Amino acid sequence: MLKKTILPIFLATLWISLSEFVRNEFFLKSYWTSHYENLGLVFPSEPINGVIWGIWSLVYAAVIFVISKRFSLIETTTLSWVLGFIMMWLVVGNMMVLPFSILPYAIPLSFLEAFLASFIIKKLSKNN
Repeated sequence: MLKKTILPIFLATLWISLSEFVRNEFFLKSYWTSHYENLGLVFPSEPINGVIWGIWSLVYAAVIFVISKRFSLIETTTLSWVLGFIMMWLVVGNMMVLPFSILPYAIPLSFLEAFLASFIIKKLSKNN
């Protein structure tokens, strides 16, 4: 169980967390902060926000693990990307707090994130 369930989910969680952090803190932070300032808001970057993103990463990795048991790598990647990102972007966009200017960067990077998380889980859990 440890090697085929917990380890793949843990490593995928680490990858997702690192990917989210690097993408949003190093590549896209200025887009987020500027957009929030234009809305009269402060971009949330307190430690508690990092903890919530860590929990999101764990839940996302667990969902990918469950999906991977039934679907191929490409199907797992696509389904997890739709569930993890498209759905979130629809909600965030609807609330008008999404800087649409990040989408040309975020779409391919988030798909890469979903693919590598799916790949880690598929390889380590041997669900082929």
